[in-house]
Amino acid sequence: MINIETISKSYIPKAPPAVDNLDLEIRDGEILGLVGLNGAGKTTTIRMSAGIILPSSGKVLVDGHDMAKDKIKAAARVGWIPEFPNFEPNAKPVQLMNYYAGFYALHGKEAEERIIRLLTSVGLQNDLDKKLRNYSQGMKKRFAIAESILGDPQNVLFDETLNGLDPEGVVFVRKLMFDMRKAGKAVLLSSHILSEVEDVADRVAIIDHGKLIKLLTRNELRSLGKTLVKITVDNYEPQCLNMLKDYGSPRFDGQDIYLSDLTVKDNEITTIPAKLIASGYHLREFTPMGETLEEYFFSLIGEKA
Repeated sequence: MINIETISKSYIPKAPPAVDNLDLEIRDGEILGLVGLNGAGKTTTIRMSAGIILPSSGKVLVDGHDMAKDKIKAAARVGWIPEFPNFEPNAKPVQLMNYYAGFYALHGKEAEERIIRLLTSVGLQNDLDKKLRNYSQGMKKRFAIAESILGDPQNVLFDETLNGLDPEGVVFVRKLMFDMRKAGKAVLLSSHILSEVEDVADRVAIIDHGKLIKLLTRNELRSLGKTLVKITVDNYEPQCLNMLKDYGSPRFDGQDIYLSDLTVKDNEITTIPAKLIASGYHLREFTPMGETLEEYFFSLIGEKA
């Protein structure tokens, strides 16, 4: 688990901070999505969580270890996949991984077997003799994933890892995150592909100008900004539409009723099926349909701008 406690980071004196009094928790056994516009503070937050940089104020606790006061123990429990991996271009993957293995007290046959297993798991088994300078950006990301989990960290941070991957690579990263969650690890995914975040995240943190402006649970993700309700009644009659006009703008498509432009609050939507049933209608389906995360994100950021 990573606890981010009121952290701020300033790079330039008197300029607005890149991260501003941010509180966040990346829990064991969950995938936390981190979204925001370019410059919102996502990468700075991740770099502080990984111990690459330290906050100007506040603290980061990794499984109880303070990243500033006990950096060796804290950083050893974090795997970080940067957006743009950068490695020694003339190195070969096994050679370089063997070097990194020493930091985790892995040596000899144990290290060799683990390295080959990890490189195979990320799909690089046929490219072990290539120098990293000959790797594509997607291949470098796959190598970065293998390198970041060499020490089997409890906490793993994916910073725009999906960017530049082919569809097969995206599927691989998604499965990897699910496996990590199942194993009880804390996973953070920062991505501008909001549909992917929406599909995999248990919670989503939206940040803007370095501040947390919204934290959404999985249930809230399923019902973002309920703007439309699909209703199916077995004994439909036109009078049903007249009754629903009290709640929004209903239309009948010959099979189902769609109620849009709702005039009730989200927590009052459950009064609609109750009213239908009380009026004698046999309700077969009542499905609130929300916005996508991307639609919700831009409406929220627009409101904050």
